[in-house]
Amino acid sequence: MWMLLAKNLLRTKLYEDCSRILLRIPKGRLSYQKYFSLSSKPWLPSARIVQAVQTFNSDTTIQKVETLEKKQFICVRWEDGSESLYPSVWLRDNCQCPDCFLHSAKARKLLLENLDVNIKVKDVILTEQKKKINIVWPDDHTSEFEAEWLKKRCFSDQARAKAQEELFLSERQYWGSDLELPTIDFEEVLHSDESAYKWLVTLKKVGIVLLTGAAIKQGEILKLGQRIGFLRLTFYGPTWQVQNKLDANNVAYTTEKLSFHTDYPVLQSPPGIQFLHCIKQTSTGGESEVVDGFHVANRFKEQNPYAFKILTSTFVDFTDIGVDYCDFAMQAKQRIIDVDEKGQVVRINFNNATRDTIFDIPAEKVKPFYAALKDYVGLLNSTDYKYSYKMKPGDIVVFDNWRLLHGRQSYQAGAEISRHLEGAYADWDVVMSRLRILQKNVLRRQCL
Repeated sequence: MWMLLAKNLLRTKLYEDCSRILLRIPKGRLSYQKYFSLSSKPWLPSARIVQAVQTFNSDTTIQKVETLEKKQFICVRWEDGSESLYPSVWLRDNCQCPDCFLHSAKARKLLLENLDVNIKVKDVILTEQKKKINIVWPDDHTSEFEAEWLKKRCFSDQARAKAQEELFLSERQYWGSDLELPTIDFEEVLHSDESAYKWLVTLKKVGIVLLTGAAIKQGEILKLGQRIGFLRLTFYGPTWQVQNKLDANNVAYTTEKLSFHTDYPVLQSPPGIQFLHCIKQTSTGGESEVVDGFHVANRFKEQNPYAFKILTSTFVDFTDIGVDYCDFAMQAKQRIIDVDEKGQVVRINFNNATRDTIFDIPAEKVKPFYAALKDYVGLLNSTDYKYSYKMKPGDIVVFDNWRLLHGRQSYQAGAEISRHLEGAYADWDVVMSRLRILQKNVLRRQCL
């Protein structure tokens, strides 16, 4: 039986919708570079792509449906010859009828405690149009599933990986000192869904985008917050002013050099996105620097796996105490490099200014940790990886605070404020929500 199941899974072909045809997968890897660039209207699908979409829409016809393994599985054979296998318990759990699913909220109503995990199909019927199947359960409850809905949720390894990529757009374009900083017009992002989509999909893949042409005044970042949904409030306020301040409560509010860091590792969940709007720029000094922390971490793992293991396993204490939007006393423990269950780097947590004097590890492990961290920071500062640029008034840089580390060159203090940036944060959840909505709306229009 398991050989038959494996055969069915392996024979399942990949689901293609309009967005995935636009963001094509060559040789198993996602890349939008062929159909998507920062040139004029790169999101418009070609006639060939539109034709492929139309061809695909006719491929969701079901040729045959049958039960397998004592009715614990349903096998769907498609017109193109591929097959998809669905467990009976999953089908019952995902019944789309009004009694089991609240369509206005797109949420399941069926309670898990009422689900029989050993349920078997009583009968399965293919409709005359071959676009739906009807399942009758032992209690005579009926579930109806559309072919397109089923094919998108195929359980094969390839189809599942593809669906996850569609949802989370996890592919990244790594870079070093050769970065060509993506640039988009600020007003276009505010008023064009296509430009906003280009902005966010580029931010997700490259990790940084420069918006140009914003007004030289405070409050422009608030417009971007409204564009994506909302900004994240922190102890430094909804927005904050980066300028030289007397008795500064943050090292950024001085004229000193800022070494590479991520913001807010002192929070259990640091902000995913950072906005910096240049309102005033000093004539000398104050250059910005960024580095792709993921790219460098991957190189670091290759060059020094022992040190990489230390930075991915040691919890470091971070602290920040003071008064701003309100008084605060923050404390958190973070690993410098966070990896997921597959060993892929998912977040960098490092700010030397807020690294606590308290260090909750045995004394004999302290020196190896420092050696590992210094090696990683040394690689971050390599001329091969860091990229420098100088913001002009009206520029807004938006970057991935989980991936990029950023810094600043020192500049001269004067009698008046010579350099002024307004900053803000957003969470990746908010950005990804807007990105999915924009993707759906933009690609629907372009595929008509």
